[in-house]
Amino acid sequence: MITINIDTQQRQDLVNLTEDIRASVASSGTDEGVCVVYCPHTTGGVTLNSQMDPPTLTDLIEEIDRIVPTRVDFKHIFDTPSDAAGHIKASIIGNSVSIPISSGKLALGSSQGILFWEFDGPRNRKVHLQIIGS
Repeated sequence: MITINIDTQQRQDLVNLTEDIRASVASSGTDEGVCVVYCPHTTGGVTLNSQMDPPTLTDLIEEIDRIVPTRVDFKHIFDTPSDAAGHIKASIIGNSVSIPISSGKLALGSSQGILFWEFDGPRNRKVHLQIIGS
């Protein structure tokens, strides 16, 4: 297992991990297989989305906030209202993605990027990679 350490800078943040994960796949020597990207946090997630147009990230953050606004009336507020909202957002977004590896490279679409999504930062986070050859 490979671990990528992330220091998020904002309460909500999208961090592009694509190049770090590409480098990990290349150094693994895996020609064909799959790369599983896993977030072990309950207020963070992993998603695939466009990395071509920076306003996409702003739209994603604004829309998830519209769907799940930070409120003080959640029943499970451990430390902050954004903690409770973060749990719900992470459940909607998910905590892992699996990307095929073909000819030693991630088989991503031309505009796809692998993004870590912080919902209750800033924090020190980890994302784990499991690269499995076939």
